[in-house]
Amino acid sequence: MDEILEILESNARISLDDLSKLTGRSAKFLEQKIKEYEKKGIIVKYKTVIDKNKIKNSGAVVALIEVKVTPQKDVGFDLVAERIYKFEEVKSCYLVSGTYDLLLIVEGKDIHSVANFVSEKLAPLNSVRGTVTHFMLKKYKEDGVILTKKEKNQRLAIAY
Repeated sequence: MDEILEILESNARISLDDLSKLTGRSAKFLEQKIKEYEKKGIIVKYKTVIDKNKIKNSGAVVALIEVKVTPQKDVGFDLVAERIYKFEEVKSCYLVSGTYDLLLIVEGKDIHSVANFVSEKLAPLNSVRGTVTHFMLKKYKEDGVILTKKEKNQRLAIAY
């Protein structure tokens, strides 16, 4: 991957001056290159990674849902995936190899809203042959960022 993209992927907030120092290219060149990447759809979005475990009452329940689907003639999985990823509950949708076809990351306000999404919106779709839902209990690492820091053991040592 391009050096500019690698740096932006790890730090999207880097200034053009700092990026220029790291790459040895002019700020003007970098600005044009970044605009080109955005126009071509190579850079799609700038994102902040938030550790929702540290926000009280964040309320979001996250589930990983494996979906088996029947591909449609002449279009394969694309139309089925498009229909599924347009649901607002679906945050990510991936075509994968293995025992199921699509992997979804779904968010809801509670377990019941995720369950309702699966039973009322996802499972009834004609192309969906089956689902398996896994609820996320804790995130340790997301988008290359470690979210949990090791806490120093504060228990007192017991001596005999």
